[in-house]
Amino acid sequence: MSDSLTPSYRGPLAELFETQLGATPETWVGALAAVLLPADDALVFAPATDRSVWGEDGSADPVTRRAMIAAADAEADAPWPLPLASTAARVHQDGNRDAWEQTAFARQFRLSRAAVAAASTLDKRHLAAAVDGAWLLSEQSSWCWPAHDDARAERGSILPTVTSPFLDLGAGEAVGQLAHLDHLLGPLLDANYPGVRERLRHEARVRVLDPFQQRRDWHWIGLDGDVHNWNPWIHGNVIVAALRFLDQPGQADERARVVALAVEGLDRYVSSLPADGAIDEGYAYWWNGACRALEALDVLRVATGGALDASSVPALRETVAFPHRSHLGGRWYLNLADGQARPPVAQPWHALHRAARAVDDLDARAHAAAHRVPGGPAASELEGLGRLLRGMTDAAWLDAVPGASPLPQDVWWPSTEVLLARQSGGSSDGLTLAIKGGHNGEHHNHNDVGSFVVASNGVPVIVDAGRPTYTRQTFSPERYEIWTMQSGWHNVPVLDGIEQNPGADFAAADTQARVSPAASSLELELVGAYPPTGVTSWRRTARLDRTRAQVVVEDSWTGGTATAVRMLLAGRVRQDGDSVVVTPLEDAPPVRVRWPAGLVAWLERRDLDDPMLSEVWGAELIRLELQTEGRGEVRITVDLDHVSEGDR
Repeated sequence: MSDSLTPSYRGPLAELFETQLGATPETWVGALAAVLLPADDALVFAPATDRSVWGEDGSADPVTRRAMIAAADAEADAPWPLPLASTAARVHQDGNRDAWEQTAFARQFRLSRAAVAAASTLDKRHLAAAVDGAWLLSEQSSWCWPAHDDARAERGSILPTVTSPFLDLGAGEAVGQLAHLDHLLGPLLDANYPGVRERLRHEARVRVLDPFQQRRDWHWIGLDGDVHNWNPWIHGNVIVAALRFLDQPGQADERARVVALAVEGLDRYVSSLPADGAIDEGYAYWWNGACRALEALDVLRVATGGALDASSVPALRETVAFPHRSHLGGRWYLNLADGQARPPVAQPWHALHRAARAVDDLDARAHAAAHRVPGGPAASELEGLGRLLRGMTDAAWLDAVPGASPLPQDVWWPSTEVLLARQSGGSSDGLTLAIKGGHNGEHHNHNDVGSFVVASNGVPVIVDAGRPTYTRQTFSPERYEIWTMQSGWHNVPVLDGIEQNPGADFAAADTQARVSPAASSLELELVGAYPPTGVTSWRRTARLDRTRAQVVVEDSWTGGTATAVRMLLAGRVRQDGDSVVVTPLEDAPPVRVRWPAGLVAWLERRDLDDPMLSEVWGAELIRLELQTEGRGEVRITVDLDHVSEGDR
């Protein structure tokens, strides 16, 4: 093998695994080869031939199996979704990437349903559908999502170059799906469709395994120090592909080296995780970042018979707590960057439950179990085939008893400078405050240094809008022309008519968090988040005063002639003198936002026509602007408004 296949980066995983294997950096790949289980035993779920799992009375979740069979029956005679070349080209024509992606996703979801239906029934119609889906995926010119492909930039082609496959999230998901399908249905494919498995191995090699080994400059590896959620997502799928598809005589060394290279890549990601487990992209991206790392390492634990176990790595243990620490209440979460405040409820909760069990985090386990719906499916094809199969065969998850989410009273993440404080631990009742410092170069960044969120009974009322549907513009130099990315549509001030700039140099300073039973607050200097203006200092303090059941935001500044404070409101808004009363979504208790007398206040309606926004907030958001020129300080209070609307 080429020396390029020898891992060289040594972070916490390498150091831990070398200890667990009793190996040195020079010998640990060989030691890994010795402990990797054979392909048929390397993935934790049983193949379809094991009827104690997949039979009618088998241990695999019967509710999920019935749902997959019913869906597969219903679509048996329908044409397969067909991602078209003209649709793929749209990302370079009108910027639309969603049309192609949704069609491709629909095809892969159907393939997952067919695979589970085939395993559950052994019905040759469902097996044929699984083969059709796998063959269609093999025939698809590129597994790379068009928005990620480098064909246009490198070769001037508006469509993928089949001889230069680009290894991205889409290619990783495709190879992972086919590897899991091969493990699940392999003997059935051999008996009924000989030759199909060889085709899958060929496609996996030319599209993923060879490019992964031959090119070591993939941006998502993190060689430049910028490690983000692509890293564990792709590396986890590469590990699964290597474990399953590199199963021929003479491939054991390559199998171990590919897994070792993927572990090296994961090591870069794990090394980047802060000690407090925070994810700067926020909760929504935890599932496809830190969670992917936890799942990949769980696969590795199983594939080595427990010889490699990363559950003791401190940052990994802490990040297991990130979802429940980000929880506002009900379906609502503190959203940062491109995340949604009310993300889809159908997440792979079994993965969080499994990670919480591994690190013995009872609160994280309780939060995951709170989403186990009695009588409902244990997992979904929307999670991907690997997650679907893992969730519906995880006995501890199937037996999980729903309870209450922990809802800690205070959370402080110093690495991202985010504070979340609620009225009382264990309950979403009353007011919750969250405020962030940080900088404007975070992953999936919005210009939001100093922005805050207030929730009533867990429902955001002073809000972060989130992001619209991704297009070509989203990750282009024109990103900050999108209104949701601009500081002007976050809950931050305007300095001399100027908004914040993007980039890590535009940051908060002198950030001070104070947490106590009576009150919790964050104080920070904001002027560094803006280009130079006449304002020389802008200090903000946001505080949850538990004794008064009140949120207080105090701004004080020096210099400047045209300043303003803005807040984005969700719900029904009514101005009442020097205040507004906001009735939040879901009929949460109304809040009253007050400001000093004499300030000019403007309310501006923002219509929402993008489903990524309207499905969270409804038809509109309202921006409140307080014109503060001529002053040097302003104090805003937020209280629950105890006067019913009928009494006003």
